[in-house]
Amino acid sequence: MRMKAAVLYAQGLPRPYAETHPLSVEEVELAPPGPGEVLIEIAAAGLCHSDLSTIENQRPRPLPIIIGHEGAGIVRECGPGVTGLQPGDHVVALFVTSCGECRDCARGKPNICGASFDARARGTLMSGARRLARLNGGAVNHNSGLSLFAQYAVVMRDSLVKIDQDIPLEDAAIFGCAVMTGAGAVFNTARLRPGGEVAIVGLGGVGMSALLGAVAAGAARIVAVDRSPAKLALARQWGATDAFLADDDCVATVREATRGGLDTVIETAGVIPALELAMAITARGGETITAGLPNVNARLSVAPAAMVSEERSLRTSYMGSCVPKRDLPLMLDLYRRGKLPVDRLRSGFVTLEGMNEGFDRLAEGSVLRQILRPNG
Repeated sequence: MRMKAAVLYAQGLPRPYAETHPLSVEEVELAPPGPGEVLIEIAAAGLCHSDLSTIENQRPRPLPIIIGHEGAGIVRECGPGVTGLQPGDHVVALFVTSCGECRDCARGKPNICGASFDARARGTLMSGARRLARLNGGAVNHNSGLSLFAQYAVVMRDSLVKIDQDIPLEDAAIFGCAVMTGAGAVFNTARLRPGGEVAIVGLGGVGMSALLGAVAAGAARIVAVDRSPAKLALARQWGATDAFLADDDCVATVREATRGGLDTVIETAGVIPALELAMAITARGGETITAGLPNVNARLSVAPAAMVSEERSLRTSYMGSCVPKRDLPLMLDLYRRGKLPVDRLRSGFVTLEGMNEGFDRLAEGSVLRQILRPNG
């Protein structure tokens, strides 16, 4: 079938993207689903900072490629051997397709399934198949087995979680990355308990999801840190007990206000200065959790002696340490009951033709989650 999609041909083009057009909207060919694959109509896809990082060449990818890894849609066709789904079902897409057989999957860590990362590097589905092509026959690569900046996608069955149809798809889409990563870091990685304390460094879509998760978890103190006064004001409205501007005095100010730092600090900005700040405001005996993804060549310098003598730890959290088939239904239930109001993260809607301008806004830091509606 033919469909419209936003194709990335070159990484690292300068901004403004409204002028350089890294994303080219054009018709491409999408082959029908093969064994174990599902055709979905994309109802909504979030513009995530990871997509921006791909456009900026922070994360090299095989080109040309259709990016987009956070979204929700409707099943339109199931390939041979697919079970548990049928046409008309509503689904959330997962940017890590777990094989269910490797060492990581066997020990309950499907979020870091190695087979998925191998397929991502090749630009294929988990099976090794390619279902995308240009009209002239040239190959188009898959992104994270999804490629959601398009009207339709063919994905592996295990890249989808079925959801109830009463959940608006434009909200469900945000769960595919921002909510799983941010709230998951709170619930799963930090295991934050009622009455606990946490700081969140970086208030983008993931950071604000972490903040909403901390509120839902019953944290007694939630410290928000960002460079944007507007985002800090929002954080206070949404449940932060303290808000600090990430300026030169931030570390000293936070440590003084919290009597030496916080037990749990979650960094979601994806840049080394933010991670260094997060570590600096972590208390003795505390834990810094990084859920951001910096440039692949970025390096962090630490002083192990100080960390050991103060019993501070540095942990990582990918995809919120989630087991999606277990955690997504739980998070969606919190949303349904008003305990995880992720609809607040929506900063408006864009079309395929407006995506370059949308990524300009994201790069400026003026939005949280813009939602693509590729089919109108």
